[in-house]
Parts: sequence; C-alpha cells; structure tokens
Amino acid sequence: MGGFFGTISRKECKYDVFFGTDYHSHLGTRRGGMAFYDEGKGFQRQIHNIENTPFRTKFESDMVKFSGNAGIGCISDTDPQPLLVRSHLGMFAIATVGLINNAEALVEATFSGPGHQFMAMSSGKVNTTELTAALINQKDDIVEGIRHAQNVIDGSCTILLLTKDGLIAARDRLGRIPVLVGQNIEGCCVSFESFAYHKLGYQDYYELGPGEIVKVTADGVEQLAPAGEEMKICAFLWTYYGYPNSNYEGKNVEVMRYRNGAIMAREEREEDRLPDVDLVAGVPDSGIPHAIGYANESRKPYARPFVKYTPTWARSFIPTDQKMRNLVAEMKQIPVPELIQDKKLLFVDDSIVRGTQLRETVQFLYESGAKEVHIRSACPPIMYGCKYLNFSSSKSEMELLTRKTIQRLEGEEGQKHLEEYADRRTQRGQCLLKTICEEMGFSSLGYQSLEGMLEAIGLSKDKVCTYCWNGKE
Repeated sequence: MGGFFGTISRKECKYDVFFGTDYHSHLGTRRGGMAFYDEGKGFQRQIHNIENTPFRTKFESDMVKFSGNAGIGCISDTDPQPLLVRSHLGMFAIATVGLINNAEALVEATFSGPGHQFMAMSSGKVNTTELTAALINQKDDIVEGIRHAQNVIDGSCTILLLTKDGLIAARDRLGRIPVLVGQNIEGCCVSFESFAYHKLGYQDYYELGPGEIVKVTADGVEQLAPAGEEMKICAFLWTYYGYPNSNYEGKNVEVMRYRNGAIMAREEREEDRLPDVDLVAGVPDSGIPHAIGYANESRKPYARPFVKYTPTWARSFIPTDQKMRNLVAEMKQIPVPELIQDKKLLFVDDSIVRGTQLRETVQFLYESGAKEVHIRSACPPIMYGCKYLNFSSSKSEMELLTRKTIQRLEGEEGQKHLEEYADRRTQRGQCLLKTICEEMGFSSLGYQSLEGMLEAIGLSKDKVCTYCWNGKE
C-alpha cells in the first residue's frame, strides 16, 4: 500500500506536510519522501528508507532545509517517491499509490526504442512512479496524460502532483482508494486519510469521485476532469488498513468495525453457531473493534488476554526476513495469565491471509494455559491475491491459507470450486473450516460472510471491490 499528503497555503506549509505525511505511516514501511516548491529556491526533495526507523525520525533533521508554500509527502510500501520530473509539461513532483501489473509490458511496448531509458532499482525493476510520469509525459497536457496513464495501466493508479501553480490530484479511475481535500483559512490540503488533516486544523471540503482530476490551490478546488460513474473502492479500507478515525465515502472506519463484529455474532446466533466462551478478544490492533462489536452482540465479556509490547518493534512486518518477523511477533505478545488460564477464548482478527502469525498466537495462548481458542475473521476467506493495491499480494496465491489448504484437500480439482469452499453452508466450505482448525489448532473457525461485511460498510455492493474474496472485478 502507501499514502500521500499535500498542502498549498498562503503561508509556510512544511510542518503541515511533515505531520500530514507522518499520519500515513500505517500504510507503508519501505520509503518516505517529501517535496516542496518555493518561488525563490525552486523544488526541493528528500527520500529516506523507513524500514527500521519511523518517518518523523528520519526527516526531523531535514526540516530546516525545506521551505515553500506548497509541498507533497508520500509513505510508500514499494518504490522511492515522490520523484522530480522535468519534461515538456514543465517541472513537477509526483507521488502515486497503486499497483501496475503490466509495468514490464508498458516499458517494452512504449519505451523500448532509442532515446528512452529508466533508472533501474536494485531488483532490476522500473520505479512505477517514474513509469507513470513517463506515460503522462506522452501527451500534450497533464490532464490528458493522467487519463492516458490510468487507461493503459492494468491495476490501479492514484496520483498527486506538485507543480509551480498548485497541486493536481487524480483518483484512480475506479476509485480504489479515497482522495480527500481539506481546507482552512490559509489554504487547502490533499490526503488519503481524513483524520490526518483534521488534526492539523483543516475541515472536510471535497472528496474526489472515481477518475476525477482536480487542481487544488490555496483558494479551493477546480475540477479538471469529471468523475466517472463506476466505483470499486477497496473493502479492506474498513476491515483492516484504514485508520479508525477516518471516513471514506461518508462511512467511518471504527463504526464499521463495531457493526461488522456485531453482524458476525448476529449471523452466528441465528444459525446456532455461537460458541460457549468465557471471553471475547481482538487480535491487536485492527481486530479489536470487530471483537468489541462481536462481544456486545453475543453478550460475552470483552477482555485483553494479551497485549503487544510495541516501544521497540511497533510493527512486526518491518523486518525483511520472515523468520525475524515471526520472532518479533512472538516477542511482542505479553500474556495476562489471569485472563488466559483455564479460559475458553474467542479471538477476532481483521483477516486471515497466510495464517503464519495467527498459528503462533494460538500456540502461545495454549502454552499460556488457555482451555479453548476459537478464531473469527472479520472478513470472508481470502481466495485471490490483490492485483490492485498490493494488499494480500504474494508470489503465488498458493501462499494464501485457504488456497494452500484446498490444494492439499483436492489438488487442482479443488481450485475449480473456490466459490463452494468460500461458502460455509456447503460441504466443501465445512471441510475447509474443519481442516484449517485441525492444522492450526483452533477450537472453531468462522469467517464473516461477504453479505455481512458489505452490510457493515453500508455502500452498495456494486461500488465495493470484492476481488480478494470472489475473484470478481
């Protein structure tokens, strides 16, 4: 994933960009960057590796060097950005969020002739933000170029530009992620997360529609290209990676999670599947509100049988080595023995992707004295790797817990019946749940239904991307 934040103001804006970008740190772990424009100094830019050091720590010493009334910042889980670009369209800084599945094909088909080159990263791949800029520069103006880039990209691409005249924001043509504009008395900002600008004194001003392109100045918003009719916003914004305080399409993240847990418990009660447990808990952190909703609806006490120790390792997936990630995740889990010993526990997690750390968590709970450990996932079984935003992406879909289990059960034949396996009411669906429980040590396993999750979000089902669960675009 990734996120960006930009500001244009009648006064110095560097600290708004600094804090606004830092408030997107939950969306990426690899690179952070900022770029500013000052009429006297021109463009300034800095990028840092943030894999093991927080964004704010890396950039604190840079702040004295920056100046300007306009700037953008980016947290990236993929490539270094924002980039500075000089072309026939002028000088600009660019940041993107998305995923380009056909990057190599675009490079080969469009830029393989003489006179074209890209800076290769250590992996040999092209920086996708640089590729996006190159596609934009194929046209005679920026708006036409953005439209062109988004049309030829297989995947998704949301774009933020900093020019000498203002900010240009373009939401992905199917609105996979949100783009919001805030306003205060001095100017405007562009953000992925709404809470980021609320904390900085901006008020909600404008939300871009799918494919919409706008120019943002200190005075307000000018539409450069209208929004499209079709939208496929990512459901994981609400279930997992969106920040609790934020709103997307008018739907608050934390409220959705409470409602989602409650709906899951309601459906289990209606189907006589509610387990007899002593306590309901959430897998920290994003599983907690789902669990609170489940506990309230099931009328079971909510508790925290273990907490995470985060002062030194705030996020267990920061280490690049998988063994180190697993070790860090284990070291972070601090039990509360009085809430575990001889207790029947039900834990709600935001999702189950590969299941590696969840297996370790359950084992840790049993070793700490738990009598039973029941697991609930706040979203349906993940059957497909995301091809739009890098969420649940992997080298192979066979790394997904569901697909790996299905392969062991039926081999290639089973891969033809994913829809059945995803439905707990079918024989195959029941077999999948039973097998995962046996292999992972769960006392029981339940997934939120697709219908229940969509009900919790509160948007029409045709406006939400459900590809990870049903493979439908």
